[in-house]
Amino acid sequence: MSPVTHLFASWLVAAKATDNLRDRRLVVLSGILPDLDGAGLLIDLGGQAIHGGDSFYYYQQYHHFLLHGIAGAVAMSLVLAAFARCRWRVAMLCLLVIHLHFLCDLVGSRGPTPQDIWPLFYFGPLTYRYALSGAHQWPLDAWPNRVFTLVLFYYCLKLPLTLGDSVVGVFNRRADRIFVSVLRNWAQRLSARFVQKRLESN
Repeated sequence: MSPVTHLFASWLVAAKATDNLRDRRLVVLSGILPDLDGAGLLIDLGGQAIHGGDSFYYYQQYHHFLLHGIAGAVAMSLVLAAFARCRWRVAMLCLLVIHLHFLCDLVGSRGPTPQDIWPLFYFGPLTYRYALSGAHQWPLDAWPNRVFTLVLFYYCLKLPLTLGDSVVGVFNRRADRIFVSVLRNWAQRLSARFVQKRLESN
């Protein structure tokens, strides 16, 4: 699935399971870090710009191989937990969120054709053997992915009304305060209009 979907899903887990912004940020980060093994795409695009062609060798060779496995999950969890306040909790949450990332990719990361299945190499980067894949994996741009992302987005807008911070806080605390304030103002206005219409209808 897309990095945006992973971001929303990771933040919702972190928002419910952590009690401070630092740990929340670390858990959210763990949900998007596995896609760093797709950075070979930049090398491929650079090579295409210089030499021409349409090869995506590095992306296809290393995406879902370097960091989409148990070794990458444990390494990322331990590194992120070292910066946390509640280290063991963050380590466990990072492992959980990383595996949620894996599950989402197994379900909805297929290419444009039914044969273009993206396997997940759970024991990479040690071996390409024992790859995980789903015969019914749907395409990356399929409607289920869009619906799932919209549902996550809805809850990423709803939860901040009571929590007091949002997914924006992962990137900038000041922008987050402004964003939450705007969300609460909108919610109050919508609630007031709803009450007014109910009163008028009665």
